[in-house]
Amino acid sequence: MMRHLSPKYDNMKSILSFITGAALSAALLCACDNTTQDIGSSLIQEESEVIIHNEFAISGHSTLNERIESRTTTQLLGDITAEGYGNFTSDFVCQFMPASKLVTDGVTVNDIDSMKLILAYPIGGYVGDSIAPMGLEVFRLNSQLPNPIFSTLDPADYCDLNAAPIASEIYVGNAQGLSDSIQALRYREIYVDLPVSLARELFTLYVENPGAYSFPTEFAKYFPGIYVRNSFGAGRVTQIQQTSMVMYYHTTSTDAEGNETISRHENEYFAVTPEVISNNNIGFTISPQLQTRIDAGEGIIVAPVGYDLEIKFPIQDVIDYYLDNCGQLSVVNTLTLTLPAEAIVNDYGINPPESLLMVMSDKKEEFFLNNSLNDDKTSFIATYSRATNSYVFSGMREYFLAMLDKYNADGRVDPAEATFTLTPVTLTTEATSNGYTTSTYVSAITPYIGKPAMVKIDLSKADITFQFSKQAFQ
Repeated sequence: MMRHLSPKYDNMKSILSFITGAALSAALLCACDNTTQDIGSSLIQEESEVIIHNEFAISGHSTLNERIESRTTTQLLGDITAEGYGNFTSDFVCQFMPASKLVTDGVTVNDIDSMKLILAYPIGGYVGDSIAPMGLEVFRLNSQLPNPIFSTLDPADYCDLNAAPIASEIYVGNAQGLSDSIQALRYREIYVDLPVSLARELFTLYVENPGAYSFPTEFAKYFPGIYVRNSFGAGRVTQIQQTSMVMYYHTTSTDAEGNETISRHENEYFAVTPEVISNNNIGFTISPQLQTRIDAGEGIIVAPVGYDLEIKFPIQDVIDYYLDNCGQLSVVNTLTLTLPAEAIVNDYGINPPESLLMVMSDKKEEFFLNNSLNDDKTSFIATYSRATNSYVFSGMREYFLAMLDKYNADGRVDPAEATFTLTPVTLTTEATSNGYTTSTYVSAITPYIGKPAMVKIDLSKADITFQFSKQAFQ
């Protein structure tokens, strides 16, 4: 049975306007007998009516997100307690990617002088107090890290925490008192002295068995990695973006006059890279104030671990509205979801997450395990706009068309395909150029591992805007 536009709109916020059919020539045209077809140029000479409707309600609630899989080289270290947020702690374990070749010409094991662990982070790459002194300890792992690996990992299963740490250091988060050249850098570094015995052990391993350095998995059999934890102090969580071990050694030569000359060298032979296993071991205890708000039904997201937001998208209502109003011939233009976002007051400057993934809830785990990208049918991404304090998922047209096809075939929409989880993510982007223009695209989407973040999503003010055009027959 054909459906026709009702002559009356009962309390609907619909905006009607007229455009020429030429503007629709590149769009997908749908007949309202629930089929999709290529109408070709049949609308070119006719006028079309554009219908925009946004009276759809969305519901949802916060859900526990107690663990995440680490898919990043970013490492979090520290301890903060923030009013209105809670207590957040993080330490980390990691393997190392070894250099494929070490300098051995003219170098013996006794020429190895020392080795340092260097933890580098960008200026401002922390949450909390930059001047509070904090301490760290380094332990050597004695067994292989698992893969996949999650934020709930217990380091005690992989190293002896009853033994003395192999290294320790006290550090702050600023460069006060250091040289002007260091203060001018865009990053800061924490230097930790490692035992010279470890440096000489790893050098000897290369000399006696170069194959151990051929692959990170092979190297991990001899040196499984390290565990770094907070030893004292609180009030700051540092976001480390590069972790490496630098070996310092010397060589001896004779100058033209026969005098012995000693030259000092350093090489970064070991680094944490995407190819090796690294994990943040995260603890989070929510504040009573924030828990009360969640229990009262507020849509709150807390990251890296804490709470996601599960929503019920009213796709059936959108389909029903479309079928009741599309006329004999129509084209679907856009479907957009705008979520108002509100920063939650706290005393540590904890802000909304930069990016959100909206993924069908039953596909969330699969999405990350498969290193998926958003397909705009079952998953979507949005970035936080400080100008409008919102997240906008603008590419939902293909989702609507896919759900319409399933409705046509089955006469219903599966509730699972209307249930989505909103979770913070980190977007990796790359740029391509054809010599005239440069385009940026998302190359990876990973679970968010970064500074503590939180936001309130006001679902009562969410806006779902649906736009389609229909043939205006005379």
